[in-house]
Amino acid sequence: MDLHTAGHRRGVVCAPHSAAAEAGRAILAEGGNAIEAMVAMAASIAVVYPHMNGIGGDGFWLVREPSGRVRALMAAGRAGEHARLELYRGYDAIPSRGPLAALTVPGAISGWMLALEAAKALGGALPLPVLLGHAIRQAGEGTPMARSLADLTAAVAGELKLVPGFAQTFLVDGKAPDAGHLLRQGALAATLEQLAHTGLADFYRGDVGREIAADLERVGSPVTRVDLERTKATVAEPLSTTIDAGTLYNTPPPTQGLASLMILALFERLGVKQAESFEHVHGLIEAAKRALRVRDRAISDPDRLQQPVERFLADAFLNAEAAAIDGRRAGAWLASPGQGDTVWMGAADGSGLVVSYIQSLYWEFGSGVVLPRTGVLMQNRGTSFSLDRRALNALEPGRLPPHTLNPALAVLRDGRVMAYGTMGGDAQPQIQAALFTRHVLYRQPLDQALDRPRWFIGRTWGSAHGSVVLEGRFDGNLIDQLISAGHEVDVMAAPYAGSMGHAGAVILHPNGTLEGAHDPRADGGATGI
Repeated sequence: MDLHTAGHRRGVVCAPHSAAAEAGRAILAEGGNAIEAMVAMAASIAVVYPHMNGIGGDGFWLVREPSGRVRALMAAGRAGEHARLELYRGYDAIPSRGPLAALTVPGAISGWMLALEAAKALGGALPLPVLLGHAIRQAGEGTPMARSLADLTAAVAGELKLVPGFAQTFLVDGKAPDAGHLLRQGALAATLEQLAHTGLADFYRGDVGREIAADLERVGSPVTRVDLERTKATVAEPLSTTIDAGTLYNTPPPTQGLASLMILALFERLGVKQAESFEHVHGLIEAAKRALRVRDRAISDPDRLQQPVERFLADAFLNAEAAAIDGRRAGAWLASPGQGDTVWMGAADGSGLVVSYIQSLYWEFGSGVVLPRTGVLMQNRGTSFSLDRRALNALEPGRLPPHTLNPALAVLRDGRVMAYGTMGGDAQPQIQAALFTRHVLYRQPLDQALDRPRWFIGRTWGSAHGSVVLEGRFDGNLIDQLISAGHEVDVMAAPYAGSMGHAGAVILHPNGTLEGAHDPRADGGATGI
């Protein structure tokens, strides 16, 4: 599959695994719209990229309708009714793996339900057996394991082999299989087949929900049948900010969409003229530091926000923050704990419908718990809660945890509509900013903007750095300039590193043509019709 494609009229999709992108393309070929294509991709990627996401996780959508309206679909699961501080007595922090880590309801499928309501209102008419058909076959017949899946399975096998269901699903004779091994997930195939014929609501309020709840109780998770039955995705107004290039959109709390918008708004105020310069990289690093600090003190369950987050996008606040950035010296930085495995995917069609979607389990393989009757791999998003009662995000039943997830979308002044995003924990807003500035502000071709070397500060998927981490292809003079400015720098040996995100974008051009591209660091690409 190509990493870049352009000139399409009917539709375009991109994904970090080629099988998911092909599933989306097939739906477009059947006459489906971009939302329907995304649901098919979301189901497929949950099967073929289980280290990054799954139906036991959460998801967030930005949908730009042909009318121009942009909506956010929020599909985050809440903490289970038994997820009380007393359950974790004796722990310093919530366990990152196992049943006690599986403490929030999977929200992703509730988001598919809401998305398909929107798809139907826009003329979508494909039935669920068609939309889920690729994923059902991939799970039942098996899919060759991608290199990144094989590598991550090997990396966590020792940690997760005793977690309920993990070894039976992902290991062979107790060992991680090699890339190319045919991964079959029979229980997951049966679950998707059931949902295709009875409806997605069955996941929460039907036979599938009953089986999920029984398995969760059996392994000792705090999530109950009542929690599943109460789960419902919601429609929200996206956060937005306007810069010279256009209007930028992202998802509101509990996601870190605020940070992604702040970085680009702050960077514009720095007036950097040249791409790939010290000023470009240093400016984005310093903007990220300030945005992530705001995120850490402001983002919480939207029902518990201490102040409206829109105030951090006001001109007065942004001007003051930008003025505090030293254009030549690195500011202080304290690494935050964000990390996460995630998939971002994009889709657009000839009607003007553009979709930015992100789906995740949080860490690689989430909690590691695979429920035997349904094959559902449970997320560990609840580890973002604190066991300190006084903390901003203290654990409490029914609360939404903070999310590193955030899909991005921009309506540009030149008439283009661009959906873009990535996986990468703390690095998500930073990778988004690198892609956006390179392509939109400095007019690099989309495939080149995705290919160029990246950096991040803070922690990301598979990494626990607090320094500025750079891929190995950066110019030595730039690295020296960053060090001289006071940045603690760590240069990776790898020229292309998976920890630098799996980014992608789809673009609707003013002439009606469609373009898509995906990251050379992933196993996917872009395709269209």
